[in-house]
Amino acid sequence: MSTSTNAPARVFRLPDLGEGLTEAEVVRWLVAVGDQVAVDQAIVEVETAKSLVEVPSPFAGRVATLHGKEGEAVAVGSPLITIDTVGSEQAGSGNVLIGYGTTQTTGRGRQRKPRAAAAPDAVGPPAPQPTPPAGDPTKRRLVISPLVRRLARDGGVDLADVTATGEAGVITRSDVVRALAAREDPAPAAPPAVTPTTTPVSAASGSGERRTPLNGFRKAVAASLSRSRAEIPEATVWVDVDATALWQMRESTRTPADPGPGLLAYLARFVVAGLKQYPVLNARLDTERQEIVELDQIHLGLAVQSERGLVVPAVLNAETMTTARLDAAIRDLTSRAREGRATAEELSAGTFTLNNYGSFRVDGSAAIINHPQVAILGFGRILDRPWVVDGAIVPRKITQMSFVFDHRVCDGGTAAGFMRVVADAIEDPAAAIRNL
Repeated sequence: MSTSTNAPARVFRLPDLGEGLTEAEVVRWLVAVGDQVAVDQAIVEVETAKSLVEVPSPFAGRVATLHGKEGEAVAVGSPLITIDTVGSEQAGSGNVLIGYGTTQTTGRGRQRKPRAAAAPDAVGPPAPQPTPPAGDPTKRRLVISPLVRRLARDGGVDLADVTATGEAGVITRSDVVRALAAREDPAPAAPPAVTPTTTPVSAASGSGERRTPLNGFRKAVAASLSRSRAEIPEATVWVDVDATALWQMRESTRTPADPGPGLLAYLARFVVAGLKQYPVLNARLDTERQEIVELDQIHLGLAVQSERGLVVPAVLNAETMTTARLDAAIRDLTSRAREGRATAEELSAGTFTLNNYGSFRVDGSAAIINHPQVAILGFGRILDRPWVVDGAIVPRKITQMSFVFDHRVCDGGTAAGFMRVVADAIEDPAAAIRNL
């Protein structure tokens, strides 16, 4: 497309997405050649190792070229889009976190929020508006999560017809699920065709093989786990724990109006207490300087199975939280992580990982340490089992706790001491909470 001196072509290159990656995969273009775009408008959805990210445009103008097809990987620093800019429109900063636009700086160094449609009393000409999607432009809805948008697209749901219940009119995953259920309830017609959300599988002719290319997320997971196995001399210890008292205490605090903290919140509280007593486990190993670096803040990582795979976002500053606050933080974090909305900081800040693999109805696991952390603690499902109490065999609620640690930073005595702090708290939670 030709340009004039008043509308020079500006090339926007894929920025560093803050995860130490060298490339990202183009999942879906949100604009097409010829579309008018505004500063901070989302232009493309890309997949990184940890999340789906909507990349906003730092320029306003008309789209001239899209660099990279959907499904292709684009290297950081390579051209992403070329835009014929309009007038003297300034560029944004290129902030690419999900749910955030770019920001601009005023002369006094203060940042303004991402641009929205101009208010009636706004000063100056309004920013160019993006081309509205097909359908009634007056019914456009706000969707922050790309996973919610994908769910609607794959289910054939028009977002313009979805009732938003999220804050500030944002369409949530639950909104789309309700729309799907309402549409399918009568079910007189055949369901719409569903667009595959995974990379197409290529089959070797006549060989009986099926090959699925690793996407960017799986590549990063594979690299991280391989590094952990290659570098960390890990050891695993486990113990069966009687969780009956914890189960009973939790049930006794529940009311119809307030369900109270979940079991995972109590486990998190006890893990934090154990890490305070054994800070060497809330650490990283500086191999270049041959030093163990203990960390004052406990950013408690939680293994979460999302639609894209396993992620480990962290509850930041868990050491400052009560059980109730931990419960609220855990519920919020895991919900956002499943939708791909955990922040880059939450996804990379973890200093220790708690894994509730009992939610998958399994009893034990020899987990892999989340490098560069030095330990991971996991719990299996809680089962009614025969247990000896005061010489009598009685049914008790038993869970298996397994602990994997880096043998370079501590020995079995430290690992066992930490485990007993957590196990003893589970078996006598009332006393443990009084002493916290």
